[in-house]
Amino acid sequence: MRITDLLAELRQPDRQADRVVPPSGHTAWLTSFVAGTMAFLAVFALALSLAAGRLADRWSEALERTATIRISAPEEQMETQTRAVLAVLETTPGIGSARALTDAEQQALLAPWFGADLPLDTLPIPRLVELHEEGEGYDAEGLRQRLAAEAPGAVLDDHLRWRQPLAVAASRLRLLGGASILLILASMAAMITLAANASLAANAQVIRVLRLVGARDIYIARAFVRRFTLRALTGAGVGALAGMAAVTLLPSAEAAGGFLTGLGFQGAGWFVPLLLPPIAGTVAFFATRAAALRKLKELT
Repeated sequence: MRITDLLAELRQPDRQADRVVPPSGHTAWLTSFVAGTMAFLAVFALALSLAAGRLADRWSEALERTATIRISAPEEQMETQTRAVLAVLETTPGIGSARALTDAEQQALLAPWFGADLPLDTLPIPRLVELHEEGEGYDAEGLRQRLAAEAPGAVLDDHLRWRQPLAVAASRLRLLGGASILLILASMAAMITLAANASLAANAQVIRVLRLVGARDIYIARAFVRRFTLRALTGAGVGALAGMAAVTLLPSAEAAGGFLTGLGFQGAGWFVPLLLPPIAGTVAFFATRAAALRKLKELT
């Protein structure tokens, strides 16, 4: 069955065949409710997985083009080694800029863990030098060797151990998001199949009469397919819109303290949930068609 055949069956209603399926009852609201609920959950699965992936990517990209040099030396040698490190960095290809962090900047970095009144002047805290890459980057191993010769107390941290877990986290979050969507669609297909079977069983007498007057099974199945597909399509549309509205009510980046930055959809991502209703309709079409043809064989 091609998608064009699906659309053709939906566009060409048969009023007599539609009477086979009751317009109301538990199967009607069950199909619409399940489709709407699953679409609502799918919107949140999409929003959370995309936002988490963007967050991990943003952190990874921010660390990818930067590195830090930690200088540990006696107080009387700290300024000398800092100048030596900066001199080495100025002559290293692939490094666009480098600067030593001030005491105030280092105190701001440590404040979340040790408080704002940390006495840096009385503690042996290493001096940090921040560098930014340019072009194709620098030779990390060569830079380590030069630093070992010019400033023995300097240690290069290229953030590799931070970038790799974030990249892995981003890929796994996307994978989990996709798996969640597939599970939601599978659950919806199962529930719609049960509803279609219940409706077919409830109309067994009507189906027998239709067969007596010459109706073929494909004619009867088409009535169930069209009715349940439209129910799922309508329910999924309402659920998707409700989910998108709920996403807009999530806390902003400022209210979330920065950790939930970008939570939800951004830009063209808002169009992604609009694909859920036609996907739900397609799932309902094939699930109902298979269930109807199988049940009609059982009622023979």
